[in-house]
Amino acid sequence: MIDLLTLQKDFITPHLKEGGVAADFTMGNGNDTLWLSRAMGENGKVYAFDIQELALENTKKRLVSENAPENYTLILDSHSNLKKYITEPICVGMFNLGYLPGSGNKALTTLRETTKIAVTDAIDMLDHDGILMIAVYPGHEEGALEGEMLEEILSGYSRFRYCVSKFRIINSPTSPFFFIIERK
Repeated sequence: MIDLLTLQKDFITPHLKEGGVAADFTMGNGNDTLWLSRAMGENGKVYAFDIQELALENTKKRLVSENAPENYTLILDSHSNLKKYITEPICVGMFNLGYLPGSGNKALTTLRETTKIAVTDAIDMLDHDGILMIAVYPGHEEGALEGEMLEEILSGYSRFRYCVSKFRIINSPTSPFFFIIERK
């Protein structure tokens, strides 16, 4: 059986650069933030965004308890404001759209309006040979609509500048899927 989380990291790993800049655009409980912090090393930078205080608290606890390098900046703001905080090109960016796992509030999700801004800005900020991974959760209405919107937007990017791929389990239509955008 395919493990989508393992597959995502397999795609991302070749793009990691010791001392580079990475972003977790939806920090949630900090799993990707921790992984990126370790991967980028002491000289790297990791920016992590979320609009929920609980996400920052959970992530900070995880990073401290796991002895992560202190190369991260946790930002209580929408990922759509990423250009206020990140000024350098990023080699890796990660989005896990949807709601905060374990929060109990499934009504508070990422939204098409902010996701569209964040994704297009993140693509603009990709370094040469950079990668952006976007996990979509179509099991709820907004998630399904975000996935449709992203496919429409991403299909319009030049194949001569970007490689855009979609990975989906086709016999399970409400299972998560992801897009990968690689800058050539």
